[in-house]
Amino acid sequence: MDDALAFSALVLALSGRLVQEIHTRVTEQGFEDLRPAHGYAFARISLGGATTADLAEHLGVSKQAAAQLVEELVRKGYVVRLPHPHDARARLLGLTEAGWAATRAADQAAKAAVAPWREALGEARFGELVSDLGRITPAGPIRPAW
Repeated sequence: MDDALAFSALVLALSGRLVQEIHTRVTEQGFEDLRPAHGYAFARISLGGATTADLAEHLGVSKQAAAQLVEELVRKGYVVRLPHPHDARARLLGLTEAGWAATRAADQAAKAAVAPWREALGEARFGELVSDLGRITPAGPIRPAW
């Protein structure tokens, strides 16, 4: 098989496995009402200063789709809308305590999910792999599976 095709297939398989593993572990910690797409939203909102438009850009979706996702997360009690200090029409998004708890659960789940990979590769090679992937990973939008 061509190395480029093999690389693509392996990265896609690994990414899918990682997302599913994190989701399963987060669900097991009591967050049964969350989907993987919510985690991508939490990642942006947790950085602070995010509006629905910023979230749409981060996710690579329309503002309308991001607004629907935000509405769902507000309804479930994970996100709040706060006044924007410089734009009366815009609202900043913030995580509630439940949103932060879900974020912490996802962080723990991610660490647990990659622990077997770290063990299989060894600390040095794992660190090199993280560094290598950091050099080639784009900074652009994250497009979750809806």
